[in-house]
Amino acid sequence: MEEANRSLDEVVLLDKPAGISSFGVVARVRGYWRRKLGIKKIKVGHSGTLDPFATGLLIILVGRATKKQDEYMHKDKVYEAVLELGKTSTTGDPEGEITQVSDKEISREEFEKVLPKFVGKIKQVPPIFSAIKIDGRRAYDLARKGEMPKMPEREVEIFSLELLDFNFPFVKIRTHVSSGTYIRSLVQDIGEEIGVGAYTKELRRTKIGDFSVEDVEDLQFYENKVEL
Repeated sequence: MEEANRSLDEVVLLDKPAGISSFGVVARVRGYWRRKLGIKKIKVGHSGTLDPFATGLLIILVGRATKKQDEYMHKDKVYEAVLELGKTSTTGDPEGEITQVSDKEISREEFEKVLPKFVGKIKQVPPIFSAIKIDGRRAYDLARKGEMPKMPEREVEIFSLELLDFNFPFVKIRTHVSSGTYIRSLVQDIGEEIGVGAYTKELRRTKIGDFSVEDVEDLQFYENKVEL
């Protein structure tokens, strides 16, 4: 195993589709290299989780490239998100329990007016349904068991936040953020600031540092190589 990991140093850029976890993508890439090299164990990691419902750029690190995982994970990122106003979700995304909290119709001007409040360094509380560890346990594992862990507030930076499309109750935004920023929390906070609630209906990561989703291999193509 060590010899195989020393001989490999590969960075794979993939466009993750919705409906598969980041771990699932890693498993497919690992399966390819296991078959190709005829070994059972090989180091494969990724540069930052995308939720199963989310799509977009996922950087997969193979062999010696896994030693650079922290370097990739700390790069800033660009996302495009579709918000649904007037509703909230227990998970902040379509996979949670959706609740109608307001019938008030918000105008494009009202929405745009609050965006500058979220640009710059801001305090943010990560979602309970996240991979953050609380006392050595994943927050989402605790939440699934009905526990309500207290999530630590963190400082993140929103470099830019722009409105791409407005068709109430659906709003599309693009945001350039620092590492560690949760878009689900950002959307929830925007909804609270406007006073009608919001959750992230769709999410797509388009950039990690200088890497763009336009330069990736499609996961289906990689699965074909893996011969699953």
